[in-house]
Amino acid sequence: MTDSDGTLRVGVSSKDTERMATVQLSTKYGVFLAIGYLDRIRGDEQIALVYGNIEGDDALTRLHSECLTGDAFGSRHCECGDQLSAALRAIASEGRGVLVYLQGHEGRGIGLLAKLQAMQLQAEGLDTVEANLALGLPVDARDYGVAADILHDLGVRSVRLMSNNPRKREALQQHGIKVTEQVPLLTQPSEENIFYLRAKRERLGHHLPHLDRAADQS
Repeated sequence: MTDSDGTLRVGVSSKDTERMATVQLSTKYGVFLAIGYLDRIRGDEQIALVYGNIEGDDALTRLHSECLTGDAFGSRHCECGDQLSAALRAIASEGRGVLVYLQGHEGRGIGLLAKLQAMQLQAEGLDTVEANLALGLPVDARDYGVAADILHDLGVRSVRLMSNNPRKREALQQHGIKVTEQVPLLTQPSEENIFYLRAKRERLGHHLPHLDRAADQS
């Protein structure tokens, strides 16, 4: 919530998620408010990057799952780093929005080391779903309850959700956040990630219509 001067105040969003700090963060995309939260159930430290006044309805929103290899190292195996940059640019351009960066979501929730093991299996020919299952792990272990807690704490009632994943939309709605629009977040596929992206579309139901155009051009 905000005070009368527009300052986001530190407080408790729910018994499970506590707001710990708020600080201005100048980035190459613009000046955001970085708001840190502690997930008391899992112990994860979470962050929301807020741009402008997002209280009320239809805030442009991205729930971004942690991806060290893509976000920090620029891996071309996935599209995560490109999506992170595109989402922050879109929020700044809109003048109003929030990106919730979700720790504990590495590899769709299986963790960094397991994700690297899954990538090794993918290099041997399995797709991203088959690789997780071959390791005896869930295809997708992510939970979005903490993201909904954060949005509730920020006073967001409904969002325009930047995502190609129908599960994110369903999860937010189950936690009381209305999704008024699902905004595609499409990135240019590459030779290195086209197999991965096709598996996400065909096996996980992600909305990726641009892959057909990429196939036509190849």
